[in-house]
Amino acid sequence: MSENNYQRPSWDEYFIQIAELVGTRGSCDRGRSGCVITKDRRIVATGYVGSPSGLPHCDEVGHEMHTVTHENGEITRHCIRTTHAEQNAICEAARMGISIDNAVLYCHMTPCYICAKMIINAGIKKVVCAQDYHASSRSKEIFQEAGIELILLSEKTETYKDMKIN
Repeated sequence: MSENNYQRPSWDEYFIQIAELVGTRGSCDRGRSGCVITKDRRIVATGYVGSPSGLPHCDEVGHEMHTVTHENGEITRHCIRTTHAEQNAICEAARMGISIDNAVLYCHMTPCYICAKMIINAGIKKVVCAQDYHASSRSKEIFQEAGIELILLSEKTETYKDMKIN
């Protein structure tokens, strides 16, 4: 006998949950984010935040922090030791010879500007995020210009404790 009240997750919820699990492999405590790329509702690549293969991880040797002062006076700090989850997933697909043209990308938060440009060039047509990213305005603009569908499953915005927002 089945439970009549059970509701299966939507495909977007399902793949976001898998992306969150993939992120637990991350090796930088500033962002244990994961990414899943799918085609025809099948996973073709995954990635998580981590240093390039064979190089030391933040969790082992500490962060490589850079401070950025934006034109509006906002100050953000970024760890640049690691490769973002989206970048690692795209690289995994390339390394395995898997086309991700017209694919869907699932990730923890709205991709940064660099990741957004890579997503566009990879031919990905839809991006689903668990939440927003505090510095995502330019990413959203170019996704719209490129005709990429962006879905935010939550109105929550990811921020960091060492941010200064004017």
